[in-house]
Amino acid sequence: MNTALAIARREFRTYFNSPIAYVVIGAFLLVAGWLYFGTLFLSGQASLRGFFSIAPVLFVVFAPAVTMRLVAEERKSGTIELLLSMPLREWEVVAGKFLAALGMVAVGLVFTLPYPFTVAALTAPGSSFDWGPAIAGYLGLLLMASSFLALGLWASTVSRNQIVGFILALLICLGFYLVDKVAVLLPDAAAEALTWLSVDYHFDNIARGVFDTRDLLFYVSLTAAGLLLTTRSLAATRQ
Repeated sequence: MNTALAIARREFRTYFNSPIAYVVIGAFLLVAGWLYFGTLFLSGQASLRGFFSIAPVLFVVFAPAVTMRLVAEERKSGTIELLLSMPLREWEVVAGKFLAALGMVAVGLVFTLPYPFTVAALTAPGSSFDWGPAIAGYLGLLLMASSFLALGLWASTVSRNQIVGFILALLICLGFYLVDKVAVLLPDAAAEALTWLSVDYHFDNIARGVFDTRDLLFYVSLTAAGLLLTTRSLAATRQ
């Protein structure tokens, strides 16, 4: 595990030693803040529901932007072969890169923490801001981000070009986000099955403050599947 953490620290520093972190996080905060506060003052309700409805859509783009270079760039430059020639296990490389990407997303979310405090300050006199759904919503965003990042990391692993990796990850994440919207056009049994595959459906449950083990299991399973696919792809590269 120490090796994975060392790789995570290296990758995390790389983000902030280049314009990537500042551009991606800055764009995320700019779009999220503009859309959220625009709807907040129009609705007149002191709630984070607007932010939690916007954030999943932004993560569809944000997560692929974070992961697109992690392996694809190393494939293109040839450093992936050097990395895999070291006495490292594939899962350590994958875990390190995944933790760095998750840390990057966590930094972006930390910069949105003024949102709930601002909304709490705007709460009408005599009423109190409900912190439960806010905390649950942030936990749900981290779970959603972990699944998107795992899938994006796999997309980066099977690509030799960052842009291709970004587009592939974007399509995969978009599919898992839109699947429940398409499901309403299908018969009930098929619609229910497809709805369960939607990251937005499970996030909406958590953002309401409802902790269901099925929602947590979905995100953990999707994240594990993405990391397993990535590990297998790296193992194939090493061979």
